[in-house]
Amino acid sequence: MSKRAVLEVIALGVEDAVAAQAGGADRLELVTDMAADGLTPSAATVAGIRRAVDISLRVMLRLADGFAAGDVDRLVRVTAGLREAGAEEFVLGFLDAGGGVDLAAVERVVGALDGCPWTFHRAIDRAADRDALRKQLDGMPGLDTYLTAGSAEGVDDGLPVLLAEAGRSGEPGYEQRLLVGGGLRLDHVPALLKAGIDGFHIGGAARPDGWETPVSEEAVAQWRAALDAGPG
Repeated sequence: MSKRAVLEVIALGVEDAVAAQAGGADRLELVTDMAADGLTPSAATVAGIRRAVDISLRVMLRLADGFAAGDVDRLVRVTAGLREAGAEEFVLGFLDAGGGVDLAAVERVVGALDGCPWTFHRAIDRAADRDALRKQLDGMPGLDTYLTAGSAEGVDDGLPVLLAEAGRSGEPGYEQRLLVGGGLRLDHVPALLKAGIDGFHIGGAARPDGWETPVSEEAVAQWRAALDAGPG
């Protein structure tokens, strides 16, 4: 029996979180300000969501639009506050001006996580060299997931890259779970499942009426059913 695929849903607040859990999400990515592609939520928001649901929460560590780390000292302070609010899992990823991984910034923040599990997010899709980035991050404490569409343009464009990376699973730099997100649609699911990919991340797809509306329990349930049905 193959293991159940992980469905992660972006949540902006308690209402989103409750609907996502009810629809069958396994995990939430907590963010604010989707106009900037998702920034760090407040500690109060994290604490409120932690009280409202019992599924896993991954909290975004990103203080400004773009993929530069910015004020790393502030990031470390914010991380400490989020951990005090009950956050135990995180999402982060920083690039330098040349499109390489900002290893110094990642190491500082990961040090503040003190072993907490975390996802390297879609900064990988803007990296100058995806393979080099993975190799540089290999062995980083807590890194267990890459959130990626395979391309900065989204899953339609990145599908060949995703399938190729799935085929390298277990190699150095490729031990982490592939969590596919970024323009992901239900019709992408069978090919991804067939390739052995078992992580799926949705934001807009959980809100059929747009980002101004909360997560739809029914939309999440439709994704849960599609993942549970397997590759067909």
